[in-house]
Amino acid sequence: MWNGETMEKIPEAPRTWLRRIDPQSTNVFTLSFLFDDLFFYGRAFLYITSRTADGYPASFTRLPAAMVQTLDQAGPVWFAPSKQIVFQGGELDPANVVQFLSPIQGIVYMSTQTVATALKLEGARYRNASSAIPAGVLKQTGGEPLGAQELADLAASFDAARMTNQTAALNEFVSYHETATSPDKMLLIDAAEFQSKDLARLCNVPLYLVGISTGSYAYTTSAEARMDLWTFGVRAYADCIAQTLSMNNVLPNGT
Repeated sequence: MWNGETMEKIPEAPRTWLRRIDPQSTNVFTLSFLFDDLFFYGRAFLYITSRTADGYPASFTRLPAAMVQTLDQAGPVWFAPSKQIVFQGGELDPANVVQFLSPIQGIVYMSTQTVATALKLEGARYRNASSAIPAGVLKQTGGEPLGAQELADLAASFDAARMTNQTAALNEFVSYHETATSPDKMLLIDAAEFQSKDLARLCNVPLYLVGISTGSYAYTTSAEARMDLWTFGVRAYADCIAQTLSMNNVLPNGT
């Protein structure tokens, strides 16, 4: 430090909190869910639970981003650390909260339609996979015409029967016609492949790293694959955590 005439060395208190950021948990858990919050919500929070004698943080605990509200920022783009933080109904002093702001918008807000489509597709595949008999149509071939509600009840009871038994029974006035849908089409494999690519692009992860075929393009070693994952998918979040924990509200200037 400058003492008015020369630069003077002044011993600083050791910063041992990095060995265990939250004394009640492991760094693997704390840092993993800091990344989880940054990835999904675009920001994360650590609450300072104790300080050293010089006023700098000595320990932290994570505040789940989904449970934090900022009254001065509605989001989903966070333009600066918030000055009005509410957690579980109580307002917190911003000076006691370390706020991590991701350079990438959280995927919960960035592409809601992509995520919603993937969830609906997964639900459709589950429904199709739960049936041992291919999809088909029940056709009335005789007798008094059934009304809309009666047809719906007939279809529902037939579905319930074939879900619990390999054999279903019909009378002489009703026939079952299977559709020309193969098992791979029922499981929507092509649609699932496309949606996997869409989600990989959304998450900034190379397709081949999540097991998606990319034609002739392939990596040659696992080391290169790990480097690509770091470069394209992880580095922005890791830099966000490192730079936030190096700011002057956490460590002395220049540390």
